[in-house]
Amino acid sequence: MAGPTTEGRRLKRSFGGLALLGVLLVIAGLVGLVYTGVATLTSMLLFGWLLLIGGVVGLLHAIQARGTPYFWLGVVVAALNIAAGVVVLRHPHGTAEALTMFAALLFLTGGVFRLAGSVVVRGPQFGWTLLQGAFGMLLGLLVLFDWPHSSLYVLGCFFSLALLFDGLGLIATGVGGRRIVSLVTDQMTPEADEK
Repeated sequence: MAGPTTEGRRLKRSFGGLALLGVLLVIAGLVGLVYTGVATLTSMLLFGWLLLIGGVVGLLHAIQARGTPYFWLGVVVAALNIAAGVVVLRHPHGTAEALTMFAALLFLTGGVFRLAGSVVVRGPQFGWTLLQGAFGMLLGLLVLFDWPHSSLYVLGCFFSLALLFDGLGLIATGVGGRRIVSLVTDQMTPEADEK
């Protein structure tokens, strides 16, 4: 059985790997924020390949489950995923335009509902909810007024921000995990030496 120091070193390496992955994601997010057009195209191509691969895997799974009552549902869902993946891969710019319009409408309707809800309910978070609603409406309108040109940068910006914040989260987890492992192994080492 491995001692606490051996396990501690192994855990520290694992958490260090998480932190390193976080640094890579942060760098990718920052590069994506500088080159939003490339990030938009990259995100559409990744989305298309994910749909295509997911559809093929779903089709293989449906074929394996031929005798079940869900066979045809699995085939239809897999076929839709494959078709959507092909469309996204063949027309990434058109897909980006459609998804940007969808995102703008989501921001706009979410903002309207938050504004209306905050005015009607007037709860303890009235000011924050009102501010969120106004910000959502403003963001939706800004994207809509610049559409279809906004489709060149909006999705890439969102994709890059997601990478950036996921990376920061992984860095925090990795660094915090390493500190906790150090504290625990430091506490356990004297006990192991006494035994």
